[in-house]
Amino acid sequence: MTNNRPAASVYVQSPTELRNPRTVDIDQMGTLDMLRLINAEDHTVADAVANALPALARAVDLAVAALRAGGRVHYVGAGTSGRLATLDAAELGPTYNSPSDWFVAHHAGGVDALVNAAEGVEDSAERGAAEIRAHARAGDLVVGVAASGRTPFVLGALDAARSLGASTALISNNPLAALPIRVDVLIALDTGPEVIAGSTRMKAGTAQKLVLTSFSTAVMVRLGRTYSNLMVSMRATNAKLRGRTLRILGEATGLGEQECEAALNRAGGDLKVALVHLLTGASTEAAAKALDEHDGYVRAAVRALVPADEN
Repeated sequence: MTNNRPAASVYVQSPTELRNPRTVDIDQMGTLDMLRLINAEDHTVADAVANALPALARAVDLAVAALRAGGRVHYVGAGTSGRLATLDAAELGPTYNSPSDWFVAHHAGGVDALVNAAEGVEDSAERGAAEIRAHARAGDLVVGVAASGRTPFVLGALDAARSLGASTALISNNPLAALPIRVDVLIALDTGPEVIAGSTRMKAGTAQKLVLTSFSTAVMVRLGRTYSNLMVSMRATNAKLRGRTLRILGEATGLGEQECEAALNRAGGDLKVALVHLLTGASTEAAAKALDEHDGYVRAAVRALVPADEN
């Protein structure tokens, strides 16, 4: 079998691999001082993410365009990066009732590697390329997540994505990475050296989590999966979420629980239909039709049902 492991020198310049001069005495500190030091380093993460927001906005727009055209968003990663991406994709269904194939996660080593580390699998560009060739197509967006910016599995996937005609983005904590391939959007997070050299589950992982959550949330908002800042597309799959459904209707309409529950029952449990029904006074059938005609956007459905001079 061919050894695809890159030379160790490939990673030398990655900031996440360097020793942090502020934490060299961490092993001599008391517990509270140690935690304060870790917390101080964590405070730098938000600024690193803020600096990358223009690039992140471009990635959001690419994702929205892909999904509106019937395409998909693919996350590709390994180790911590892959686990965070998989978590983000998994949470979109229950939160926004998004179709299961809108966001697809590809983790090096598969499902087993989510629980049991399988470090060697990330070194194969061929495996990453094969994964994307098997699941992506032209018009999709493939988002690689790699702290070093050079993980072969991720770069192989991005290279294959480009050859298929998909858009590409890379979330990296290595602004200095000399990429061997081009991507449409590079989201560079300059989080610097880790508290523990090379432990990218710390600041790098925190930054990636912030970026992934912001990315997918912005995509969902742009696609009409919210009304104001309320999760009106969520699936009420347990008692907690059923209670949240009624609270959302109450927050959006100012009505009491009994009125909201009755409306939800009339709407067959569909929160969006119940909301448009309550906001406009239209029947649930008319509310459902308006939502269907306006791609599920609550505000657009309300405008269609209520003349401008009555808004």
